[in-house]
Amino acid sequence: MKPTRFNIRIYGLLADAGKILVTDEFRLNTFMTKFPGGALEFGEGTLDCLRREFREELGAEIEILGHFYTTDFFQVTELLPSNMQLINIYYTVRVPKPYPFKTTSRKFDFPEVVDGAQSFRWLEIETLTEEDLTLPIDRRIVPMIRAYFSV
Repeated sequence: MKPTRFNIRIYGLLADAGKILVTDEFRLNTFMTKFPGGALEFGEGTLDCLRREFREELGAEIEILGHFYTTDFFQVTELLPSNMQLINIYYTVRVPKPYPFKTTSRKFDFPEVVDGAQSFRWLEIETLTEEDLTLPIDRRIVPMIRAYFSV
């Protein structure tokens, strides 16, 4: 079935000391590892969306450094009940230190597995692989991330 709607997602790439921040989540009955961010809401610009998502998820104010990547191929949503064409927009961001959010070294380190459970981890950029991430577009940009953030 051909999609008739768009699902636009905005993500922030936060790198520090050779590592990149990811979020481990349990949503839609699925464990997933992805980059911080989320859905663009009607009446909202992409940068405002990213700022809102970082405030909501990490309690952090961000500085948006620049555009990194926008989906340039067709991708249908895989986890949602109705088919939508997925468009992801990624930006590089900075968060003032000390970071206001807690991180862990364990994957899916939540107190309980409930819808919306979330934890954050730093992954080494040098060893980051497509298999470290769940979503198809996130996986596709792993080589770009390694090239861009390499020291």
